[in-house]
Amino acid sequence: MLMRTEPFRELDRLTQQLMGPGTWSRPSAMPMDAYREGDEYVVAFDLPGVTADAIDIDVERNMLTVKAERRPVTKADDVQMELSERPLGVFSRQIVLADTLDTEHIKADYDVGVLTLRIPIAERAKPHKISISVGSGRKEISG
Repeated sequence: MLMRTEPFRELDRLTQQLMGPGTWSRPSAMPMDAYREGDEYVVAFDLPGVTADAIDIDVERNMLTVKAERRPVTKADDVQMELSERPLGVFSRQIVLADTLDTEHIKADYDVGVLTLRIPIAERAKPHKISISVGSGRKEISG
């Protein structure tokens, strides 16, 4: 069998082992993407292996906080783990949201290990035209 080594993956794995899993007081980071799509701001978090009931989403003022916990899978007594690279524990991410976003109407969807938040852009922040009124042009001075 040919074995290929990836030194950076090994370094990452060793770092995770030394640091241990994330805890509620010291959570690990979670990867995310953020982009604008039409009139919404979309944020997608990678949370493979996390159940929907282990995800907590909070918004306080302009601070969005997402916490999730990947719990170990229960195994039969006769199972002996040979390799364990998937991190367990608590993951968290905080994002400061702009005042132009409508935090009252955030929609959350969780599918195939990806948590997607859709945050609408507030009406007051959307571009709009301002009409110009034209006066009568001449004014007479009577005296």
